[in-house]
Amino acid sequence: MGDKLFGTDGVRGQANSWPMTAELALKLATAAGRYFRRDKQEHRVVIGKDTRLSGYMIENALTAGFTSTGMNVFLLGPVPTPAIGYLTHSLRADVGVMISASHNQATDNGIKFFGPDGFKLSDEAEEAIEELMRNGVSLAAPENIGRAKRIEDARGRYVEYAKTTFPYRRRLDGLRIVIDCANGAAYRTAPEVLWELGAEVIPVGVDPNGFNINKNCGSTHPETAAAKVVETRADIGICLDGDADRVVIIDERGNVADGDQIMGLIAGRWADEGRLAGGTLVATVMSNLGLERHLEARGIALKRTAVGDRYVVEAMREGGHSLGGEQSGHIVMTDYATTGDGLIAALQFLAGMVETGKKASELARVFEPVPQKLINLRYQPGKEPLETDEVQAAISAGEEALGSNGRLLIRKSGTEPLIRVMGEAMDPALLDSVLGSVVDAVRRAS
Repeated sequence: MGDKLFGTDGVRGQANSWPMTAELALKLATAAGRYFRRDKQEHRVVIGKDTRLSGYMIENALTAGFTSTGMNVFLLGPVPTPAIGYLTHSLRADVGVMISASHNQATDNGIKFFGPDGFKLSDEAEEAIEELMRNGVSLAAPENIGRAKRIEDARGRYVEYAKTTFPYRRRLDGLRIVIDCANGAAYRTAPEVLWELGAEVIPVGVDPNGFNINKNCGSTHPETAAAKVVETRADIGICLDGDADRVVIIDERGNVADGDQIMGLIAGRWADEGRLAGGTLVATVMSNLGLERHLEARGIALKRTAVGDRYVVEAMREGGHSLGGEQSGHIVMTDYATTGDGLIAALQFLAGMVETGKKASELARVFEPVPQKLINLRYQPGKEPLETDEVQAAISAGEEALGSNGRLLIRKSGTEPLIRVMGEAMDPALLDSVLGSVVDAVRRAS
């Protein structure tokens, strides 16, 4: 096992192929179990999953690995990723695990770890676990093997907590809400929360079969929910991804608002209420230049990080900031959650509608975005397109052409074999020309 396992969001790959095999999951859990053992009588791990068929296989392998090191396993079943962060801390567990490939296709899967504080692991912790996998670990004595127990009310515990993040004594009465759960982990929790708060709920993507997660639905395909919003004359649409840590909003006209617009709205409202810690929003290098200009005009600072919500959270914790996220819809609010939470972010947007009486369309467009394009290019594993002279020359020429009127961001995905080519410029024709040259060079090198 010479290759690095952990990417920007845990371990991820195609199910039943390295590294996402039952054998690897067992070894990973054994190493993690040994790493998280504490000097106390009982050791606990909570394991949740989304709705992919391969989740059963990986859940069983992880359970075997953890119990072999003396860890007691609490199985939560299908729950959103943010519920793992919450319940790891609530159940006083040593470690939490989410089995999910988030927004990826159903044939992929992944394993994400959370520490006892409910936050995702640091690079150092992940490296230590990989080192244990390489060197091997000692197993528990027969009398010290762990037990496994299913927690039947895990979903209900998260539902009750999510409702507490909505303003006290406020309700969603009179609002017709389309909620698209991407046939994923929140297919029961999200509609329940909205209904219990008083909304008329129109569910989409709530019939998982193991194969249809994220398929033509959810935050990666918001057109499905947008059509339903227009058809039913709903007040708003909410689109989650497969593990419900992302969200995009659809207004009553069917227009989509991404994470940048949602963050811009929440940042402004929290700043007005004196709740925005440090007067700062933390976002990644992918966030639109229009968001940065909007925040600057409001007297709000923008701190940028590398791509990945874990890096956003690290910067938030280091700086004591309360709001951060990604353009893709990961919205992190440390007052409420330890990771991105699509449902709780949506509740903050709904709170704005309830408290101001404004329509979704009046809140979902807080700034005019600078024209931006993102192109994803698949490459063959083992190749390094970005290291070739031709690609580097195309990038340098593109940056020179854009000058101070735009920017380029070219990077490898941390979760898939993709090169992500992103550009921004006020001149759309120039942007198309620059991106075309870079894309052609990457394709030749892939």
